[in-house]
Amino acid sequence: MNTPARLAAFGAVLAVVFGAAFGVGRLVGPDAVAEPAGDMAHPKAGDMAHPEAGGDPGAGHGDHGGPGATPTATGRSGPAAHGYSVAVGPYSGGISFKIVGAGGRTVTGFETVHEKPLHLIVVRRDLSGFQHVHPVMDADGTWRAAPALPDGGPWRAYFDFTETGAAATVLTADLDVPGAPHSEPLPPPSASAAIDGYTVRIDTHDGVTLRVERDGRPVTDLQPYLGAAGHLVAIAERDLAYLHVHPTGPAGGGPEVRFTVEGAASGTHRLYFQFQHGGAVHTAEFTVTAIGGGHAHN
Repeated sequence: MNTPARLAAFGAVLAVVFGAAFGVGRLVGPDAVAEPAGDMAHPKAGDMAHPEAGGDPGAGHGDHGGPGATPTATGRSGPAAHGYSVAVGPYSGGISFKIVGAGGRTVTGFETVHEKPLHLIVVRRDLSGFQHVHPVMDADGTWRAAPALPDGGPWRAYFDFTETGAAATVLTADLDVPGAPHSEPLPPPSASAAIDGYTVRIDTHDGVTLRVERDGRPVTDLQPYLGAAGHLVAIAERDLAYLHVHPTGPAGGGPEVRFTVEGAASGTHRLYFQFQHGGAVHTAEFTVTAIGGGHAHN
């Protein structure tokens, strides 16, 4: 299949994910006007400031934190979903937050999903700077994370979690990072991406398949990453709607990692495929033009 046909095929199946061997995709969106955390019926953001003790507890929990200083970010809560909201507050060198349930209670019990109780995705609003990090939680339900935020301006955060005994949920919030804003145009669509000496090719003839190569040879010893052969996140350029997909098939091996998707989405998306090889996690990024349909919402 030629490149335009592949991109069109991918666009026709991007939006809604059904259950696969490693889980169910989660879709959240569209963009919404955020309200300050202090205006919501839960603790104010300022109440969650947490001093560092014994070093940086967020260090080592970010899979893709780049070098450089990480400023303290202030946040605004996004819209509630499934009866939950998120209260975002400052923390030296990063952010802190609480997941708030019905009646303003702080949620402290979480299911372990793909080896972690909560997955935090952070990206600039121009869809660059993607990071997938794993915060740590204090006993009172305050989470702290130190993603690398090297540039100022607006960032979007996605909080992907499952409370014990409840449904999977994704919450969003906007982060205001001090410093000079960063902005760059979205790269054009391509059927391949180069990252860290690897070439990753996308094929959308039957679902979505990512093929990993190195030095022109297929990589057949991919290592499990968070219990799966890879992870796929798609974020819409238009409204920052978020989709997280897990693969079918075994948790390692390669060179191909397959994702089963179904549905339709309109507009352009940035696609982030994460895989692990040689003890390191790599992220290959693609721009895809989706066609037809609309977004589902959590």
